[in-house]
Amino acid sequence: MKAKTSMIQTCARQRLLPRGGASVTLTAALLLLVACGGGNPDGPGPGRGSQGQRPGGNGPGGGPPQLPTMAVAVEPAALGDIATYYRATASLDPDKRADVLARVSGVIERLVAEEGDRVTEGQVLLYVVDDEYRHRATMARVDLEKQEARLARAQKIFEQGLSSAEDFDAIRTDRASAKANLDLAELELSYTNVRAPFTGYVVRRFVDQGQTVSNGTALYSLADMDRLLARVFIPAKEFRSIRPDQPVQLVVTSTGDRLTGRIDLVNPLVDPESGTIKVTVEVTRYPPTTRPGDFVEVSIVTDAHTDSLLVPRIAVVTERGQRSVYVVEGDAAQQRAVDVGFEDDDHAEILSGLEPGELVVIQGQRALRDGQPVSVLDALELDGQPSAGADQAD
Repeated sequence: MKAKTSMIQTCARQRLLPRGGASVTLTAALLLLVACGGGNPDGPGPGRGSQGQRPGGNGPGGGPPQLPTMAVAVEPAALGDIATYYRATASLDPDKRADVLARVSGVIERLVAEEGDRVTEGQVLLYVVDDEYRHRATMARVDLEKQEARLARAQKIFEQGLSSAEDFDAIRTDRASAKANLDLAELELSYTNVRAPFTGYVVRRFVDQGQTVSNGTALYSLADMDRLLARVFIPAKEFRSIRPDQPVQLVVTSTGDRLTGRIDLVNPLVDPESGTIKVTVEVTRYPPTTRPGDFVEVSIVTDAHTDSLLVPRIAVVTERGQRSVYVVEGDAAQQRAVDVGFEDDDHAEILSGLEPGELVVIQGQRALRDGQPVSVLDALELDGQPSAGADQAD
């Protein structure tokens, strides 16, 4: 008001100036007319916007702009169990695997089993030409029969006292030798039928029909895959929580298949070079897509908490080293600092800062601001399961 009064006084003084140069006086008059408000008296005055608002903001009274309402999904914090794990990578091995070797020399007459076949213990895998071995067995049988007849005659003579004990013992020894020769010949004859040493699968065939093999030649490789084994080397400091029959979780790296196993064997010795203990994990049930040789990530529980307050792991936000969650209170999301304990693939344990049943934001939390208005989604699909917090939010 004082400034306006001063401008009016200035205008009045300028009108009383003597009539000097016409151009100077006219120019000064025009300038004073504009400065004195000679324009539209209803127009916006100094310092006013087009709507008569104060400069500086779009909100009421010049405050900060209001945050927009964001759609979010929520889930209630709930009590549950959570554990920590020791994780390692291992390969799945068959329970038993062995190469089947030839026990006699000869020509392969016929192949019976092929790669991929399931065979039972004692089943014939291939035949070796056995003519020579049959003749040997026949000759050994004839020799045995001759020695048995000779022993029978010698026994009668000995019982009559017509021969010495030494002669009788020599004949009896010859008969035993003939019997051993027959047993060996029949054993070698049986080796011409190559049989499976255990029930399993043929994983490799090394020979072909008509091929000549010798004693010790590898013929087949068999594997018993009724159960698979994963051998893990665990640091000795983790041994306190490892025990036989303890359940173990496994994930096949190539397919993502999740398997459940158990600890079958725990080596009682610590490897002095690595400071680890060998633990053997047994898997008895697995899908057809899982095969021996697959790599798996093995997770063994090292510690567990029960009745802990849990939230989905994705709900926890980390900013500048501070961990927090957004809790829906009324129509707004409030940022809440929390202390986090155990974490697994899906959940995080909340030690403080949250109460059971409170709704935490699990979708949209990365873009939220403290106190921002929110609209809770009716449902959210997470891994094929609807969000548990939608109904509670309603």
